[in-house]
Amino acid sequence: MSGQDRRSGGERRASSRYQIEVDVEWQANAGRLPGSVSDVSLDGCFVLCSGDVEDGERVKVFIPLADGMKVEFAGRVANHVPDIGFGLKFDQLSAAQRDVLGRLVKESNP
Repeated sequence: MSGQDRRSGGERRASSRYQIEVDVEWQANAGRLPGSVSDVSLDGCFVLCSGDVEDGERVKVFIPLADGMKVEFAGRVANHVPDIGFGLKFDQLSAAQRDVLGRLVKESNP
């Protein structure tokens, strides 16, 4: 795909994306705010929110578990749409973080 415009053509992500609906908190330079993850892969997620971020900004997303604990996922904003949300590209995930994402996908897509 080198030399090709990244916006043209087919799917450019390496990992499959799965539709989910999970209320989360996310934290960036502006502080900690509520949002909702609408899709996820092992590479990243899309957070629906009204907060303001910039492409490349470091962000943390806190995904709740059934026991009340939250798992932190960190990464950089890959793209954003004002007043709709942003795509987050995860930093390298641990095995525990991968397990959490796998459970979320299974719960949301029985």
